Amino acid sequence: MAQTLAMTSQFNGRKRVRKFFGKIPEVAEMPNLIEVQKASYDQFLMIEEPKGGRPDEGLQAVFKSVFPISDFSGTAMLEFVGYQFDSPKFDVEECRQRDLTYAAPLKVILRLIVFDVDEDTGSKDIKDIKEQGVYMGDMPLMTTNGTFIVNGTERVIVSQMHRSPGVFFDHDKGKSHSSGKFLFAARVIPYRGSWLDIEFDAKDIIYARIDRRRKIPVTSLLMALGMDASDILSTFYNKVTYERDGDGWRIPYSVDRFKGMKLVSDLIDADSGEVVAEAGKKLTVRAAKALAEKGLKAVKVSEDDLLGSYLAEDIVNYQTGEIYLEAGDEIDEKTLRVLFDVNADQIDILDIDHMNIGAYIRNTLKVDKNESRQDALFDIYRVMRPGEPPTMDTAEAMFHSLFFDPERYDLSAVGRVKMNLRMDLDCPDTVRVLRQEDILAVVKMLVELRDGRGEIDDIDNLGNRRVRSVGELMENQYRIGLLRMERAIKERMSSVEIDTVMPQDLINAKPAAAAVREFFGSSQLSQFMDQTNPLSEITHKRRLSALGPGGLTRERAGFEVRDVHPTHYGRICPIETPEGPNIGLINSLATFARVNKYGFIESPYRKIIDGKVTTEVIYLSAMEESKHYVAQANSSLDAEGRLSEEFVVCRHAGEVLMAPRDHVDLMDVSPKQLVSVAAALIPFLENDDANRALMGSNMQRQAVPLVRAEAPFVGTGMESIVARDSGAAVAARRSGIVDQVDATRIVIRATEDLDPSKSGVDIYRLQKFQRSNQSTCINQRPLVHVGDRVEKGNIIADGPSTDLGDLALGRNVLVAFMPWNGYNYEDSILLSERIVADDVFTSIHIEEFEVAARDTKLGPEEITRDIPNVAEEALRNLDEAGIIYIGAEVQPGDILVGKITPKGESPMTPEEKLLRAIFGEKASDVRDTSMRMPPGAFGTVVEVRVFNRHGVEKDERAMAIEREEIERLAKDRDDEQSILDRNVYARLTDMLVGKVAVEGPKGFSKNKKLDTTIMGHYPRSQWWQFTVEDEKLQNEIEALRNQYDESKEALQRRFMDKVEKVQRGDEMPPGVMKMVKVFVAVKRKIQPGDKMAGRHGNKGVVSRILPIEDMPFLEDGTHADIVLNPLGVPSRMNVGQILETHLGWACAGMGKKIGDLVDLYQETGDILPLRQRIENLMPDDDHNEPVRQYDNESLYKLALQMRKGVSIATPVFDGAHEADINMMLEDAGLDSSGQVTLYDGRTGEPFDRPVTVGYIYMLKLHHLVDDKIHARSIGPYSLVTQQPLGGKAQFGGQRFGEMEVWALEAYGAAYTLQEMLTVKSDDVAGRTKVYEAIVRGDDTFEAGIPESFNVLVKEMRSLALNVELDDARELIAQRALSDTTEQ
Repeated sequence: MAQTLAMTSQFNGRKRVRKFFGKIPEVAEMPNLIEVQKASYDQFLMIEEPKGGRPDEGLQAVFKSVFPISDFSGTAMLEFVGYQFDSPKFDVEECRQRDLTYAAPLKVILRLIVFDVDEDTGSKDIKDIKEQGVYMGDMPLMTTNGTFIVNGTERVIVSQMHRSPGVFFDHDKGKSHSSGKFLFAARVIPYRGSWLDIEFDAKDIIYARIDRRRKIPVTSLLMALGMDASDILSTFYNKVTYERDGDGWRIPYSVDRFKGMKLVSDLIDADSGEVVAEAGKKLTVRAAKALAEKGLKAVKVSEDDLLGSYLAEDIVNYQTGEIYLEAGDEIDEKTLRVLFDVNADQIDILDIDHMNIGAYIRNTLKVDKNESRQDALFDIYRVMRPGEPPTMDTAEAMFHSLFFDPERYDLSAVGRVKMNLRMDLDCPDTVRVLRQEDILAVVKMLVELRDGRGEIDDIDNLGNRRVRSVGELMENQYRIGLLRMERAIKERMSSVEIDTVMPQDLINAKPAAAAVREFFGSSQLSQFMDQTNPLSEITHKRRLSALGPGGLTRERAGFEVRDVHPTHYGRICPIETPEGPNIGLINSLATFARVNKYGFIESPYRKIIDGKVTTEVIYLSAMEESKHYVAQANSSLDAEGRLSEEFVVCRHAGEVLMAPRDHVDLMDVSPKQLVSVAAALIPFLENDDANRALMGSNMQRQAVPLVRAEAPFVGTGMESIVARDSGAAVAARRSGIVDQVDATRIVIRATEDLDPSKSGVDIYRLQKFQRSNQSTCINQRPLVHVGDRVEKGNIIADGPSTDLGDLALGRNVLVAFMPWNGYNYEDSILLSERIVADDVFTSIHIEEFEVAARDTKLGPEEITRDIPNVAEEALRNLDEAGIIYIGAEVQPGDILVGKITPKGESPMTPEEKLLRAIFGEKASDVRDTSMRMPPGAFGTVVEVRVFNRHGVEKDERAMAIEREEIERLAKDRDDEQSILDRNVYARLTDMLVGKVAVEGPKGFSKNKKLDTTIMGHYPRSQWWQFTVEDEKLQNEIEALRNQYDESKEALQRRFMDKVEKVQRGDEMPPGVMKMVKVFVAVKRKIQPGDKMAGRHGNKGVVSRILPIEDMPFLEDGTHADIVLNPLGVPSRMNVGQILETHLGWACAGMGKKIGDLVDLYQETGDILPLRQRIENLMPDDDHNEPVRQYDNESLYKLALQMRKGVSIATPVFDGAHEADINMMLEDAGLDSSGQVTLYDGRTGEPFDRPVTVGYIYMLKLHHLVDDKIHARSIGPYSLVTQQPLGGKAQFGGQRFGEMEVWALEAYGAAYTLQEMLTVKSDDVAGRTKVYEAIVRGDDTFEAGIPESFNVLVKEMRSLALNVELDDARELIAQRALSDTTEQ
C-alpha cells in the first residue's frame, strides 16, 4: 500500500528530465534574468502607483524638479499635480506589423495659479486657480520581454557603467614629474554639474581646477568660500605657544609632538633645567610616554630651534596698528631680530614638523596672489568666463551656481552617501549640493594622504562604478526635454494675457517628446536587439557598456578599466566580453547579480553564524563585501552544515587568503554566481582555457535556430532557465485545462485565480514563421494536447531554439577526433552527407522586402501588373494587383511587386511625333521600377502585407488580406465567447440545481425543485429567469449575470476596435501612398564554407561533405557524423570538449540500454528492469527528479524521452569529475577510455589505433557562406572618383589596390595593369565602350583617362597649380609647323 501511495508523482513528458551531477544545494533562487530592464523601467514610469501616492523618483521626480515654473514678474505660477497614462493605441503585435512605436499617451495634470501683487508691499494674493490635464506626447512602453518597439523594430536599452558620483583620491603613479614623485589629487564628481579637482603640483603647492579649466591655488577657492588667511591656517594646523624664558623659549611638552623624533640638541626640562634626553637619541613612543609620566610639563628650546618655523598669528603693534609680521611668515634671523625688538614674550607657531605635518597649505597661501574674497571670486570668474569683465554680483552668482545651486549641481543620493562614507561626514542624503565643510574635508584628506596617512581609491573597484539602467537614462533624457520646454513656457507666460489662458495654451510638448524620440532612435545605448536566438536576446538585455554619452571612449580607455577586478566576482562575468576594440568595456551581468537602488551591483551570500552555514541569503555590494571574509560555495561542510576545515580559503578586501574558520562570516551561494548566463551554459567550463571560454560564450549567441531543435545531452541545468526567462518558450500565466490547440494558438480554461473582472480563458497566440531582427525564423510549437492539465509557469509551447522548455542552440552529433585526408587541416570540419539529408543543421531564414509607391513631381507611382517591356513569363507569379502570390518560388531577378514610375518628358524626334499623332498616347512615359529579388537570393514567399494611406482606394489584394485578418479575429472572439458561456452557465447550473424556483421562464410551474432535466427543456439564455427564495443566492446570480453581460460587451468592443484598426488606413511617411512588404523564406542546408562551432570556442569552417559510406564507422556499422582534428585541442587548452564527448558517448550508450528495456517492456509487459535501470541512473536527492515516485505510465514516458540519449546536467565548477564519467561509461557498457576502433569507410580497414568517439553539441553560426558570397560585373560607382563601391551591401567590386599594382608591375604585365586601372575601374567612356564591344563579340578596346586622374588634376588646381593636358600629336604637329615657318 505504501508503495502505491508513494507513486503519486506524475510526469507529463512536457519537460526534459536531466540527471544532475551537482553536489552543492541551490539555496537562493536565481533572479529573473531580465529583471534589470523591467524593474528599472517600472520604477521610472510607476504606472501601477496611484496618481497621488507616487514617491519622488523616476518620472515624478523629473516633473517635481522642473515645476513649479513662475513667470519673470512673479504674477503667475504653473504647478505640477500628477500624471497618468492612457492605454496604448496599438498593441505590441500591431506596432510590429505597422512600423509604429509601442507607446502610451502621457497626460500631465497642471495647475496655473495667478497672483494679485500689491505694488507697495510686494505681498501676493491668489487671484485665480485653473487645473487641466495636458497631453505631453507618447511615452514608449516596455514589452513583457524587456524590449521596446520603436518604428516597428525591437530595440534594447543597454545599461551603462559609469564612475559613481562622490569624491575620489588618487595619484599619478609618478608619471607626471621626472623625479617619479607621487602627485596626489582629489576629484569631486557630481551626478550633474561642475567637476572639482584639487591637486598637488611638483613643488607641493595645492591647486584647484573647476571643470578641468586653468588651475588656481586652493586657498583662492577657500577665500571665495568666505575664509581669510588666518581662518585657513587655523583650520589646517594646530598652534604651539612659545613663551620667552631667559635666553631661550619654553614650549608645552606633548607625547604626540615628540614621539619618533630624533633629537638634534639635548631635551631640557624647562622647570628644573635638567637634561631629560641627550642629543642624537631617537625618542620612541614608550620613552616619550615615560617622560610625560615622570611629570615633564614643558621643555626649553633655544632661539635656533625657532628658525624655519611659521608664525600662527600676526605680530601687531596695537597702539599704532602697525603689522610687524604676518601669520604664515617663516622665522629667520631677521624675523628673530624683529621679535626681539618688539619685545614679544609669547608667540604662536604653526605645528609643522615637515615629517608628520607638511607646510603645503601655508606655502600655497604664500604663492596665492589673492588677498580677499573679492579677488578670489574675480579670479574664479575670469577662469570660468574668460574675456568678460567681472562685477561682485556676477562673480558671486556664478560661483554660487557652480556648486551650491540645486538647479545646476546635483551630487545625487549616491554621491552624498559615498562622500559621507569616504570622509566620515554626517550629512543627510537629501543635501545634494556641496557645503563648505565638504570642500574643507576633501582638502584635509588630500593633505593627510600627502603626509602618508590614508589610502588612495581604486577607481576600477565596483564600489566606485555604478550602473545606469533604462529608467535612469530615460529620466535624464526627459529632464533635458522638460528644461528645454521650461524656457519656452516662461517666455509664453510673459507674452500672453495670463488671466485668460489655460495651462494647455502655455505648453508645447514637442521638446519633451522629441527628447524621448531622439533617445530611443539615436542614442548610442539604444540598440537594435540581437535576436539571433533566445540566448543572444537575454545577453543583450543583461549587457553593461562603459561606452555611450557620459561614459568612456574606446580610444581613451586604458588597460586598467578593461581588466578583470577582484570586485567583479559574482557581479560581472570575467569571461564574456567582445574580442575586438571593445574588450573589457562591454561586459555581462553575472547570473545571480542584481542592481540595487543606488545603481551598485550586488551579489548574494549565505550567512555563517557561529561557524554554521545558514540558508539565510543577503545581497551585498562591493563596498559592503570588502569588510567580510567570504568562503567559496564549494567549501567542504560537515553533516551539521559547519565548515569542516580549520583554515578556509576565502576572499577578504580583494585578496584570496586562508583564514581561520571562526573569522569566516559569509559564503557564496552557488559556483555559477561568478559567470554570466552564456558562460554558465558551457559544461566543463572549469576545464577550458579562459580565452576559448570567451569565444565559446560569444559564439553561442551567434547560433542560428535550426528547423529541428534538440537540447544537448550534456547540459549545465541553465538551459530551462534561459528558455523560460527569455520569453522564447511560452509559459502558462495561470493553471487550467487545455481547451483547444492548433499550430497558431492555445486556448486554456483557467481553473484558478478566477477574478470576476478577468476573463476565465487565456488565449496564447503563437508566433508562426516571423522574421527576427537578424532574419532568423521565430516559430513557436505547442507542447500540450486538448484536456491536459497545466500548472501556472508550466511550458506550454516551444519557441525558436528551444526543445521541451530547454534552450537548444545546436544538435548532438557523433564525432570522431582524427585527421582525415587533410580535410580537417587548420580547424576545418568534415561532415557526413547524413547531416544534409536529414536536415540536421538546416535553418530557415526570412528576408523582408519593402516597396513604396510615392507621389512624385511627375505624378504618382503605381503598383500594378501592367509593366512596360516585361514578358508575360516574368509576371506569372503576380496577381492582378501586381503583387506576388504567397507560396511562389522565387529566384534572383524575379519580380516581387510590379511598380511603374512616371518618366520626365524627353524631347521627341519628328518620327516619334508622327507615330504619337497616329497611334495616340504611347506607353513609354513610365519606367519599370519594380522590386526584384537581389542577386544570390532564392526562397519562397511566405507572407505579404499591404499598407494604404488614409483615403487611398484599396486594391483586391489588400481587401483579401483584410478579410482574412477579420475572420481570424472573429474566430478568436467566438472561441472566447463559447468558453465564457460554458464557464458561466456551468456556474449558474451549480447555483440552481437542487434549489426551489419561485419563478421561471414561460411555461414553468412555480415552486418546483430544479434539476438538469428541467433546465434542459429551456434554452440557456432563459435560465436567468429562474428566481430562487434564498435572497443571498439570488444576489449572487444577479452579480454573475451582470459580470457575464459586461464580459460579453467587452469582448465585442475589443473585437470591433481591432476590426476598425484593420479597416482604417495606415499612418505613412510623407509622400508615400501605398506600401507593400513581401517576406521570403529560404531553407539553408549546411554546406562547405559555413561556420560551425562547439560550446568551448572550438570553431571551424565546413570543408567537405562526404558521402555516408566514406565516413569512418564503428564496429556496429554506425558512421560518424563529423570528424574533427585532434590537433585543435592541446594548444588551445579547451579540454572541456573532450570531456563533453566522453560524457555524451556515455549518455547515448545509456539511452540505447534504456531503449532495449523499453522494447522488452513492450513485448513482455515487465517494467521492473526498466524501473531499476532508471532508478540506478537517477540519484535520490534534491537536485534530481523523484523517479522513485513515478507510476508506470510516467516512467514509460520518461524512458521514451531518454531513448535517444540520457540528458544530464553538469553545472559549471560543480560538475561531473573524471570518476563520474568513467562510472557512467561503464554503466553504459562502454570502454572507460572513451576510445573505440574505427574503420575507414573507403577501404573497410580498421585505423591504426583507437579513436576518441562520442557525442558533441555543435552549433551552426550566423556566418553562412550564402550571405557572404558575392560577385559583380557592373554596378554602382562612387560619385567623385567614379570607381566601383566596396562591399556586398553596396553591390560593390573588389578593390585593385596599391600593393596589387606593385605585383603587376613586378611581373611586367603592362596591358593587364592598364586594363585594371582604366576600363575595369574609372575610365568612364572606356568602360562603356568595352561593354558595347563585349556585346558585339569584339575584343579590342582603347583605354582613356581614369577619372581619379582628373580628380588629382582638380585637387592641384585648387592649390593654384594650373595643370593642363595637351594632345601630344597636336603639339608635335604645331612644333613642326613653327619650325618650318622659322626656316
